[in-house]
Amino acid sequence: MLSGLDPSGGAGIQADIQAITALGAHPLPVITCLTVQDTRNVYNATAVDARLIREQLECLAADTPFQAIKTGALGNAEIVDTLLDFLADKPDIPLIVDPVIKAAGGGDLADQVLITRMAEALFARADLITPNGIELAMLGANEDLASAAGNLLSAGCQAVLATGGHGTGDHIENTLYRPGQPPQSWQIRRVGGEYHGTGCTLAASIAAGRAAGLSQPEAIAQAQRFVSMAIGQAMAVGKGQPVPDRNGRLPS
Repeated sequence: MLSGLDPSGGAGIQADIQAITALGAHPLPVITCLTVQDTRNVYNATAVDARLIREQLECLAADTPFQAIKTGALGNAEIVDTLLDFLADKPDIPLIVDPVIKAAGGGDLADQVLITRMAEALFARADLITPNGIELAMLGANEDLASAAGNLLSAGCQAVLATGGHGTGDHIENTLYRPGQPPQSWQIRRVGGEYHGTGCTLAASIAAGRAAGLSQPEAIAQAQRFVSMAIGQAMAVGKGQPVPDRNGRLPS
């Protein structure tokens, strides 16, 4: 996975590592950006040199088979191009893209150049993108989330999972949109308010399922169960949002 480093341990690369490990896969963590962050917000971020990221990817690929790739905060547009170039001769690797734009506290994790590059090139390569409601409305240029997802599909996305963690109501509903197919939804009970790192946890869990050979809907269903378990035993780490406890294992 390619994600940013969250020093609070709630989101980013650490969330990915914990979720993927808990679901029985082995993570290969490549850090894309360093952040100044706590459980309340992101205050600063600096991208890692894209050349170093390419060296890491090439080194790992020469040693270890990649079964799936998940991305989170990508740092800058150059890193997007680096990833796309690396994947150019690897069309069979499922790519799960969590299009991280803003932290829950409002801090920016992507500038407009990065957002544009993701929308123009990365999304079409992705097996699935997992925007939350705020990101989906922005990326799909429509406040109606079904219409926004439709716009993204028309622009070349293969599948959009609209995540409902930032919404309201008794249940969190995640809805999968695919071209030519009716939407498919999953619900889990909403416990409390928002949590730090649920989007990362969901996308990483989907990637773990895809790496294990699950179909896209099967991987999403498994990821939903894992996220529900993790937020059900969330930890009060700091003064902001609780952090999902990703150390548990799903029952067989």
